[in-house]
Amino acid sequence: MAMSDPKSLPQMSDPKLDETIIAISTPFGYGGLGIVRLSGKRSLAIAKKIFKPKKKKSFKILPRAVVLGNIFNFEQKELFDEGYLTFFPAPHSYTTENMVEISCHGSPVILEEVVRLGIKAGARLAHPGEFTLRAYLRGRIDILQAEAVNDLIQATSLQHARVSFSQIQGKLSQKISSLRSKIVHVLAQIEASLEFPDEGLPISSRQIAKTMDEMIYSIRRLIDSYDIGKILAEGLSLAITGRTNVGKSTLFNSLLEKERAIVTPFPGTTRDYLEERIKIRDSIFKLIDMAGLARTAHPVEEEGVRRGEKIASQADGLLLIFDASRKETSEDVKLAIRFKNKKALFLFNKIDLPRKINKKKILALNRNPRYLEISALKGTNLDKLKELIYEFFVPPLKNGEEIILHLRQKLLLEEIHSFLTRALELLRLRYPEEIWAEEVRKIIPLIGQLTGEIKVDEIIEAIFSRFCVGK
Repeated sequence: MAMSDPKSLPQMSDPKLDETIIAISTPFGYGGLGIVRLSGKRSLAIAKKIFKPKKKKSFKILPRAVVLGNIFNFEQKELFDEGYLTFFPAPHSYTTENMVEISCHGSPVILEEVVRLGIKAGARLAHPGEFTLRAYLRGRIDILQAEAVNDLIQATSLQHARVSFSQIQGKLSQKISSLRSKIVHVLAQIEASLEFPDEGLPISSRQIAKTMDEMIYSIRRLIDSYDIGKILAEGLSLAITGRTNVGKSTLFNSLLEKERAIVTPFPGTTRDYLEERIKIRDSIFKLIDMAGLARTAHPVEEEGVRRGEKIASQADGLLLIFDASRKETSEDVKLAIRFKNKKALFLFNKIDLPRKINKKKILALNRNPRYLEISALKGTNLDKLKELIYEFFVPPLKNGEEIILHLRQKLLLEEIHSFLTRALELLRLRYPEEIWAEEVRKIIPLIGQLTGEIKVDEIIEAIFSRFCVGK
């Protein structure tokens, strides 16, 4: 699906929103079925020009019903495919506008011809995410739900998909809405007290402080959930590290179950890094094979080591490999010490050979060692390793717990948390109500940005430009 310029995305007052748009909604490639979608006032009129029902009935009496017919080239006056048409009248459609979906055979040539004819008949090619953008701008969904639509499409695991679907259903939006209601209630109490001092309206500072405490706790949990959300959305990066010739590339290939990295008996074979994705249970891991971390005189190897050290420090976790068939070296000890505060699995490789390493000495260098003995070459304990990787690195996800998946959401929640914490501190220090109330007031526009109630063009463009055309 082609991408258009995100800078041209229409905004609420843009006359482009009154235009009828068209796009292929199924992924590019060959398949049994493909769908072309239209949205706008003229979507049905345009569809009538390129679709002819086999039974001569009016489209007007067939809302949300599937109609069998043929795709018609009105320029050459010929039929060129068989398919189905479904009409969704406004406001009961995805965009809240009149919408039409034409299903035909999933040939890129046929689908592109349907789009070309639709444009010739008066439609405009949709921008990335414009169907969902229209749903948002017309109030059918908020920005959190819009982001979740794309998250569901891009889901890297079933767990990711579940969280995204929950947010499309409005679970996260409801939580934020509840937060906003509590903030407004607190402000209303304060404003009433300040505006009508003679009325003697009672304000319970203790109750307000309790409410703020509960909100701060709830927001903190959402902020902390981003660590899990980031892993769900982007995958968790695992760097395979260790000194040279301990079997890093062999393990890399064995976990991937393909010969991706070059393996030789000579040290320093890997001079750069390789990255591949691997799925364990319902989670995606970015597996990184890199140069051995050791002293070297060769400038290319030296650059590989430098890159490897940087990757290891930035990775979400490490698979730190030791050669169990040899005595531990000073380099092994240094690596174990260097990464003692990093989340790492200690792997003692080459157990198919006589063991010479002092395992206890190595493990004593780490506070809470998790380890496994393996043979990457023979495949010994690799299934156990995959299970251990999942259990050790994937944070548990509680049923019903809301997760945030985007840095934008996290940053706004951190601002809200900061103002709320400051307000509670001032309240407990017995500052006048108007002082700490001002901190609370600053939260309302931030919540508006979070849900998209306050529309910021730059943020909207950034979010919807990540969508594919047709959604």
